[in-house]
Parts: sequence; structure tokens; C-alpha cells
Amino acid sequence: MKTFLFKKILFGIGVVFVLLILIGIIFPTSDSEISKREIKNVEVDTRVAISNLKEQEAVVPKVQNLSPKVEATKETVAQVKIPPAVPTYTYYSVTSVVDGDTLKVNINGNTETLRLIGMDTPETVDPRKPVQCFGKEASNKAKELLTGKKVRIEKDPTQGERDKYNRLLAYIYREDGLFYNKYMIEIGYAHEYTYGTPYKYQAEFKVAQRSAQASFAGLWSPNTCNGDTTSSAGTTTITPVTQTTQTAGKFYTSSYSTSKYYYPAECDGWKSLSVTYLKSFDSLDALLLAYPSKAKSPQCD
Repeated sequence: MKTFLFKKILFGIGVVFVLLILIGIIFPTSDSEISKREIKNVEVDTRVAISNLKEQEAVVPKVQNLSPKVEATKETVAQVKIPPAVPTYTYYSVTSVVDGDTLKVNINGNTETLRLIGMDTPETVDPRKPVQCFGKEASNKAKELLTGKKVRIEKDPTQGERDKYNRLLAYIYREDGLFYNKYMIEIGYAHEYTYGTPYKYQAEFKVAQRSAQASFAGLWSPNTCNGDTTSSAGTTTITPVTQTTQTAGKFYTSSYSTSKYYYPAECDGWKSLSVTYLKSFDSLDALLLAYPSKAKSPQCD
């Protein structure tokens, strides 16, 4: 009996022990264990935060190093100049050259006569006038420069659309960029010409004429028209100037750059000038028009 009771007590103790063990397994967490787990979680979060901070610190110098490059790139971009757009022009075929300052072009199937602004060449086709001095030369030069070519047209509002003969008023440029109006004056095949109102390129054309005069180019040569194209072609006598030539009323000078003086024909000083640079004029006015800075030689007084 005692033995059975003893066994029962032991069994009860065992059951309680087992229950305690089961309770520990099912509910193992204590306050201390919760605290430990929270500490571990905080440690993990801290390590993650530190790791992220280190990564951010590593990125900052890279960004700082990149900043000057970005600024330099911005400055370079600011300095880059975008080239201006190349203008597009319409060019028209020259159908015929009338004379040095007049031509015909094909504009969209219609033939238009152009009278060129700012220039005037000696007459060759005006039925009211004889062919003027250097007219044929100017006309031939125009044909040489324009026949078979294409030109673009520039109008000038200061001169109006057309002249009294219904000719279109214009400047013309060849496809290679040659500014024909100015070029003809520059090489001495045309006078600068202002019709009433100053035109766009007047100052440029006047400079071009002075250059032609100074170099005795084309119609400014004493051996052609000496600047006066009103005389008829063929009436100008071209007489080579030599040191033995002496004509009453003539005036002489040298075209050499350092020459300062002119000489009347009766003054023998001109005979010592180099034939290469010797220039003769029919009047003192003509000489001074070409060489306004020349003074009479002291040896001629």
C-alpha cells in the first residue's frame, strides 16, 4: 500500500515536471530574453545604419570630385559657338549681256532686264549716243564675267523696284561670290554712279573708284580715256610716253610711291623720271584728280 502510494506521488511529481518542461517549451520567453532579443535587433539595426553611412560617406567625395568637372563642362558648353545658318540663295541664269551695266536674266521662266545699281559704264548701245571711250572694253569685260553664269539678285529699297524704263534695279553676285557691281568699278571698267538718292553700298563703291583712279586702271589710264568717257570711242589717241616726248600743255609725274612732284612739259625735270613709272596728262586738273597730293617741282619755278 505504501509502495503504491509512493509510486503515485512520484508519478504526480513527474507529471508536474513534464508540464513545467512543456510550459517552458511553449512559452520560453522571459523578460530578460525579450531584452536580449531587442538588444540584438538594435545591434543589427545599428550595424546596418553604420554600413549605410559609410557607403554615403564614400559617395560624397566622388560627387565632390565630379562637381568641378561638371562646372568645367558647363563652361565649355557655354563657350561653344553655334555657327550661323548658311543663307540659301536663288540664282538665275544670265540670258544675255546688253552692256557693262545692263543684262537680262531668266527669272522663273520670264526674261527680266536688270539695270545695275551704283555703277555706270560707257555707252555702246544707246542709239542717241555714239559708242563712248572704253565702252566696248567694258561691254566685253561684262560678257567675259557673266555670259553663261548664274547670278543672285539683291535689291535696294533706297532705289526703288524699277527705273523709268521698267528695268529691275539690283546688285548681282555670281555663284562664286563675285560682287559684280563693285568689281567693275574696282578694276576701272565703270564709274561709281549715284542716281539721286545715296544707295546701300555707296561708300564702298566710292572707295573702289578711288583705288582704280590711283592705279590708272582701265578707263582711268592716260592711255585710254584718262577718266573721261564722254568722248567717242576711237577719238582717244594712245601715245606711248617716252623721255623724248614733249608736247606743249602736257603735265608729267611719276606713279612711283615715293614721288612727290609733277612737271609741266616745258620743265625738263620730267625727263629724268623712270619711263616705267612716267605718266602724262593733258591738263593739270587731270593730273591732280589722279594724284591730289602732288606738288609742282621746285626746279620748275
